Amino acid sequence: MKQEFKKIVEQLRTWKTFLVEKVRFHGKALLELTVSTQKEWYAQAHEWIAVHAPIVSTKYDRSPAWVKKGTFYLPWFCAFLIALNYFNVFDVRPSIKSVQDPNVVLINPDIQKMISEGKVQMGPFVEELRVSGRIDFNEQFLSRIGANVTGRVSDILAIPGQMVKQGDVLAKITSTELTQSQLAYLKAKSASQLADQAANRARILYKEDVIALAELQKREAEASSSKAEFRAANDQLRVQGMDQASIDRLAKSGLIESINNVIATIPGEIVERKINKGQVVQPADALFTIADLGLLWAIAEVPESNAYLIHKGQKVTAIIPALRNLEIEGTVAHVDSIVNPTTRTVLVRMEVPNPEGQIKPGMLATMLIESQPVDRLLVPVGAVFREDNHDHVFVREEDDVYRMVTVKLGPEGKGYRPVLWGLKEGQEIAINGAYHLNTERKRQLSGG
Repeated sequence: MKQEFKKIVEQLRTWKTFLVEKVRFHGKALLELTVSTQKEWYAQAHEWIAVHAPIVSTKYDRSPAWVKKGTFYLPWFCAFLIALNYFNVFDVRPSIKSVQDPNVVLINPDIQKMISEGKVQMGPFVEELRVSGRIDFNEQFLSRIGANVTGRVSDILAIPGQMVKQGDVLAKITSTELTQSQLAYLKAKSASQLADQAANRARILYKEDVIALAELQKREAEASSSKAEFRAANDQLRVQGMDQASIDRLAKSGLIESINNVIATIPGEIVERKINKGQVVQPADALFTIADLGLLWAIAEVPESNAYLIHKGQKVTAIIPALRNLEIEGTVAHVDSIVNPTTRTVLVRMEVPNPEGQIKPGMLATMLIESQPVDRLLVPVGAVFREDNHDHVFVREEDDVYRMVTVKLGPEGKGYRPVLWGLKEGQEIAINGAYHLNTERKRQLSGG
């Protein structure tokens, strides 16, 4: 393997020597041909000058040898200078390229028509706080109706969606508990009447000195106690759902009824029913929910860090996405005085009129709450554009020169944003057309 490699190297060296000698031979021949050709041209030129300008020819012949030799090499020297000049060797001045500030834009009349100028100035700033919320019942016109006694549902007279008036019967409950209470009422009535009669006889006997004062006082105390028990039995029936007229009828007729009526306590629409016929219910059970849907609430939970911005009476707008972003303007009706320890939020609500009934409790809503006006350094929203996750505006430096400045701004409110840093009052900026200026800036940077 090594022998073969050595042979290849020896061949390469032989070829190299051959090529070098070949180049030298032809180069020498070319040089000799060039020199001889140039001498012939010089001789012809000398003859032509001797005929047409003998004085110049005579002076040339009398000139020193170095002048004649220099004249021979002068064409080559001129050709060398021309080549150097072609490649800018003699341009000692460095080529200065104009480097544009990447934050500066020069505008032309066409761009000028697309923008408008203004000044950064102090003004009242109204911050809009955007929070998520929901539509809920107006609890002032909401009633959850339960059973007054323990019993079994014997009849249902109302269904969800039905409009009812106050006092309408919604359902009937058969209750042995009510029967026992009515029986206890009748017994208390009879005992009270007997005690009154005994007290009246004792008064007559006392006047005739038949009984002592202590006996009279005892009978009067028993009568008073019986009356108290009778009133308690009457109140018990009232608590269990009987009105006073029904109780009075019971007292006169002595006819016991085991049916208890579930009565509507407010007028409105039945929005919920939680019973079925034959079901056993307790007084703690909510059987019906009645609500007036003409006036609802929009409720939102505001983070405690923003709660200081909200006060009762502030302007608020509720946006309902389910109704094609229906906007309802109103005012803050209530701000909770406590913070929810679980969510760290404060409950805020507004009243929402619903005359047509298209708004439904449970719908999602977005509430835009306007804070109290505060004097801040402001810039219009149209003056701001965002790039590289930062806000920027264009500050005017000269008539047709604008500089892009990075700024830090607060959240938008009423078409303006407050300046946190980056601008000073009175600076002239492009309040509209910032997008066009930024496009032109990029075009100029790219050389377009």
